[in-house]
Amino acid sequence: MTPGRHRLRGFAPHPLLWFNASMKDTFHKIALVGKITDPEIREHLLALTRFLDERGVEVLVEAHTAAFFDVPGYKSFPLEEIGAHADMIVVLGGDGTMLTVARTLAEHDVPLVGVNRGRVGFLADITTETMVQKFAAILDGEYTREQRMLLGAYVVRNGHVMGGGRALNDVVISKTASVRLIELELHIDGEFVHRQRSDGLILATPTGTTAYALSAGGPLLHPTLEAIALVPISPHTLSNRPFAINSASKIEITLLQGDNARVHFDGQQYSDLHAGDKVVAQRLPGTVTLLHPRGHSHYAMLREKLRWG
Repeated sequence: MTPGRHRLRGFAPHPLLWFNASMKDTFHKIALVGKITDPEIREHLLALTRFLDERGVEVLVEAHTAAFFDVPGYKSFPLEEIGAHADMIVVLGGDGTMLTVARTLAEHDVPLVGVNRGRVGFLADITTETMVQKFAAILDGEYTREQRMLLGAYVVRNGHVMGGGRALNDVVISKTASVRLIELELHIDGEFVHRQRSDGLILATPTGTTAYALSAGGPLLHPTLEAIALVPISPHTLSNRPFAINSASKIEITLLQGDNARVHFDGQQYSDLHAGDKVVAQRLPGTVTLLHPRGHSHYAMLREKLRWG
């Protein structure tokens, strides 16, 4: 096992752990990934490479990032491979970029740190203005480590698996452009729960409860909870409410009516659904590791991002 790499088997007993300088990980190689649709990221990438060079850290740059922003002189790897070579991944972008990187590198269990260039930033929580100071503290061991659960789901059609995906935020079954409702049947751990006519259903991890599920009226779950939130989208009954279940549960959703439906993974990948298809969803055994600067508070983040009083 390489220094600073902690391979998780099953569930972590303590999803949120405090590390200080006496028990810090060793980050010898740090990889940088940038959102390539934001040209202003280049100056922040270069500032971070200069700082890491001064600290004696080997810098790696994701291949598309290096090409788009013209960052020569560093080892470069495709996103799918870079997690095998780094002790930490730094993502400069928004939460969407963080989601892409997290799903792609889930097997590598390499910690992620987000520098926010997006609009809200629930996952990418370091600002560009404080970036250098925050990374200096992180390299000195002043950070918190969080384990975030992942959902996996696949589509079964006529007894055959047609495809699937994984999500850090949510798995969403929803209609497409049609104004007609779709009809779903829900089973949890083999037990019938209900049928619903709606625009769809969101299966959200605790991480995802600040995303689409929040817009649909779902509950906010602390990221350390072992739970999945089920949030209907515009249900055709006032009694159909969001609820949360144990994260070890097996969820089966059958599309009874509606050929205008899809299953989405973090809103970035999807598979089309036909009437009769079944979506089977369950928590995946691995986790995504996020590193936060010292003093990070989930509740302070909610106050700031959601503008609580």
